[in-house]
Amino acid sequence: MASHTTKLRAAATAVCAAVIVGGAPAALAQTPSEARAPALSAPAPAPSTDPFQGLTADQIADRAVAATRSATSLRMTGRVVSAGERLGVDFSVNDHDECTGAVRIQGGAAQLRQSGGVTYMKGDEGFWRSSMTSQGMPPEQIGPTIELLKGRWLKITAGQAGSSDLGGVCDLKSFLADLGKDTGRTGLTRGPDGVVAGVPVATLVEHKPGGETTTVSVSQRGKPYILKVVKTGGDEPGTLELSAYDKPVKVVIPPADETVDLAKLDQGTSA
Repeated sequence: MASHTTKLRAAATAVCAAVIVGGAPAALAQTPSEARAPALSAPAPAPSTDPFQGLTADQIADRAVAATRSATSLRMTGRVVSAGERLGVDFSVNDHDECTGAVRIQGGAAQLRQSGGVTYMKGDEGFWRSSMTSQGMPPEQIGPTIELLKGRWLKITAGQAGSSDLGGVCDLKSFLADLGKDTGRTGLTRGPDGVVAGVPVATLVEHKPGGETTTVSVSQRGKPYILKVVKTGGDEPGTLELSAYDKPVKVVIPPADETVDLAKLDQGTSA
């Protein structure tokens, strides 16, 4: 969880850095809804039998990680702390490096879409002002930047500055590999069963030195997908929910007249 949210945060700063290096301002407008984890529904009846009966917590974790890594798509929602900064996320991603969603940092929010190796990013004024300031853009450039690209999507193609950080956001395999590392698979204990979004779950708990605790909720219905990860204590606490497994991810490409090509920003023209 931590490594992927770091990529989300890096995506915002990478775009700002690319624009600064290119010698042109870049900012976007229109605030998306704040990313929120889906509300929990009313408790579902417990399954008639425990699908994990006879298994240790570590064995359940092995099954959960294997099932989750087999997913072709999913949606992740939640709020975490990454590098000391609060981050809200709501992303749908598939195994074709396509994604669509929103990210909120302290001070602003942005939307991001990726398909066919092209990334589109659109943030509100607060998002870009905060990001550009952190990247060292001269204050006198920030205002014109926001005005220049107001209401438009920044278009970044593969190979352009910042594209590698953005591409990592939509890399499902990388995210799932990171998730397996974050949850841990040894030294776990099984906690009380619970419910996530109406689905009965088994909970696996890991305690680390220093007071950090990770609780993983594993579906007891259908495939043993990981449905929720909660971290308390430590440097990067937060909650991440995973849903919409193996569902189609529809990425809407912005119209050409609503985009600005990163490669042309230094020329002061739009694509």
